[in-house]
Amino acid sequence: MYYESSDFLETADSDTLKQIARTRELTREYYFSDYGDVEKRTSILRELLGGIGENVVIDTPFHCDYGKNIFLGNDVIINMNCTFVDNKTIRIGDRVLIASNVQMYTSSHPVLPQERLVPNWQERKTTFFRTYARPIEIKNNVWIGGGCILLPGVTIGENSVIGAGSVVTRPIPPNCVAVGNPCRVIRYFDADRER
Repeated sequence: MYYESSDFLETADSDTLKQIARTRELTREYYFSDYGDVEKRTSILRELLGGIGENVVIDTPFHCDYGKNIFLGNDVIINMNCTFVDNKTIRIGDRVLIASNVQMYTSSHPVLPQERLVPNWQERKTTFFRTYARPIEIKNNVWIGGGCILLPGVTIGENSVIGAGSVVTRPIPPNCVAVGNPCRVIRYFDADRER
């Protein structure tokens, strides 16, 4: 795989660790908040996330690293036990359904050990491994089925459906149903005709 220098990021500097600690506090507070106290829960989400539209429901537990890299449109439902590793931007459009146990990973590590491992990492006071990150985008009217995993750099096209348990390793076009590991298109449809 080819990496740009901008793909790599530092995951253990003091500012990053402070941000992650604050995010853990906010997700914990959100988890223990009264489910019926919509005002308080929305207030927590507004502090946690980079942007949030109207009529957004995030069930608990919900896990993320930074929160500030997550941007949600209007009419979004994120069901329970979802994990968003948001080292880069996760952008979710309008009218999106995300089922339980969905995992989105914007970051990963190089496969080759000579690219993954950092020489003299102890002297440099850094982690012993390199991390790269690429954004994830989910367009409008998408439904992500339960237990799906989205890997760095993928885009899910408008109106598409990702079948439960799929592992999305590459971009998915609009107006289709895609399933499997690796996730592949099994059907295209005309979104206007099928309404």
